[in-house]
Amino acid sequence: MTITVLLTNDDGPPSDHSPFIWGFYKHLVKELGWNVKVVVPSSQKSWIGKAFLIAEVTKGWYYYPKDPDGHGEWSEASRPLKEGEIAEWILLDGTPATCANISINNLYPNQLDLVLSGPNMGRNTSTAFSMSSGTIGAALSASLTGLRSIAISYGIVEHPSPPVYLPHAHGLGLKIISKLWSDWGVDQGGSRVASRISETSTAKEGDREVDLYTINVPLIPRLQEPGSVEVLHTTTWRNQYGRLFKALKPAADTPSGAAAPPEGPDAAPPKSTQPTTTVPPSTTSSSDSNPLRFKFAPDMSNLIPKSSNEIPEGTDAWAIHNGYASVTALRASFAEPSEVGSTSGRKMKL
Repeated sequence: MTITVLLTNDDGPPSDHSPFIWGFYKHLVKELGWNVKVVVPSSQKSWIGKAFLIAEVTKGWYYYPKDPDGHGEWSEASRPLKEGEIAEWILLDGTPATCANISINNLYPNQLDLVLSGPNMGRNTSTAFSMSSGTIGAALSASLTGLRSIAISYGIVEHPSPPVYLPHAHGLGLKIISKLWSDWGVDQGGSRVASRISETSTAKEGDREVDLYTINVPLIPRLQEPGSVEVLHTTTWRNQYGRLFKALKPAADTPSGAAAPPEGPDAAPPKSTQPTTTVPPSTTSSSDSNPLRFKFAPDMSNLIPKSSNEIPEGTDAWAIHNGYASVTALRASFAEPSEVGSTSGRKMKL
């Protein structure tokens, strides 16, 4: 039986902002032989979590990638492949979560077995990054429709990251994904009853499955040595945000100092602090002297510790800091303190 997979992301189609999806797609098709449908945002949509933009009409285009870099033509209508084109993808001007939901319910209803989101350009470890991640947001959106889903992210530790690492990262990522697919974990608090129990699975009839997984693979030199990057099951490091926005000075359009790259914490600093997109004049401030003007420019100092001594051992952040790949099982719900179970259903005294 051929597995049909939806591949989505939050970085958009192949570009400088989205350098991983093209190679990963080709590895999925060639190495695993899976039937891969690709639906991604038409532009960069990082840090957007599991958002849906409910007031807008979501428009789409067909996209025809070509070797060597996956760049291709856009078209408003589906058409036959031209010479050199590898596949037909779909681009939507919505969020990653929107791409997942539309794919599952509108574009490929009852056709998908698994949703893969990524590979993200940068790690998605810790609660602060994971709860903001569009990559994990797409996987959460898919999980809430009842499908198995996995988010995968590549942690960048060298700038620029050598392209030679990528085939090895793709290969390790596929090994992890294949293992999870064949032996999906059990979580009696999960939302789905296990429906695909393989001979190697520890699940039993009536057991509930893990809702979704998030994988982090570090792009480090040891990836080139087969088997040298070990894979750990981890928990999520619970950390907190600091300042995410910086106030703009009067008569200035950007913060002093470099703005945070939209791809995430591991991306290289932008070459310019000028905005990468234009804003319609109707949405601009009436005065550059308005003091209530802020730009996204997060302080990363507390989000990526310099020493592993600052991170609890066994967490996703600790693993990637120490050169491991991490696999973290998640629930598609807001977590509840363990004490809540003992008081559930009781009246609150006011």
